[in-house]
Amino acid sequence: MPTRSTSPRRIGAVDSKTRGRLLDAAEQLLLGEGYAAVTSRRVAARAELKPQLVHYYFRTMDDLFLEVYRRRADENLARFERAIAADCSLRNLWRLNADPRGATFNIEFVALANHRKAIRAEIAGYAERFRAAQLEALTAALAADGLGPDQIPPVFALVLMTGLTQVLALEKALGITAGHEATIEYVERSIAQLEPQRATFERLPAAPV
Repeated sequence: MPTRSTSPRRIGAVDSKTRGRLLDAAEQLLLGEGYAAVTSRRVAARAELKPQLVHYYFRTMDDLFLEVYRRRADENLARFERAIAADCSLRNLWRLNADPRGATFNIEFVALANHRKAIRAEIAGYAERFRAAQLEALTAALAADGLGPDQIPPVFALVLMTGLTQVLALEKALGITAGHEATIEYVERSIAQLEPQRATFERLPAAPV
């Protein structure tokens, strides 16, 4: 007797509005209540959809988390590339790195990555792509300011800049702000000395995430 062939589980269309609503709902829950609150039932309820639709569009909750992360990561990389294409300067690179928006999102995904290998691999892969784009932009910015790699190695400047802004964003998310203002003012003053031809800094608006 011939065996019945198995077909892959049907997954909804990538451009489906329903899929988008589920991703929006999952991200809202993650930002508002933490990743532990993101369950299929909670996501469906937030999206005002039937619970079974979550697993119609996503085989597992890990798949849902991955798509939430990829969507935000792709948007962030595209936004960075547009901003740098318009203004590739140290000033703008610092401004983009110092943007506090996304801190809560990143904190939740780093916490989730401690328990999910697939999430950890996705974050690492995106970080490598984003760092490569940043390094290319920073190398060009330093060269435009007459600073060669023997004076300021681009990769050192990048790690210093991103490390500092990530610490500030993490502390701010936790409610710690001691020393932040003085640190930001010092960095901005130093960059202004390197790029005297640039306009004065514009502070980014405070944002919840």
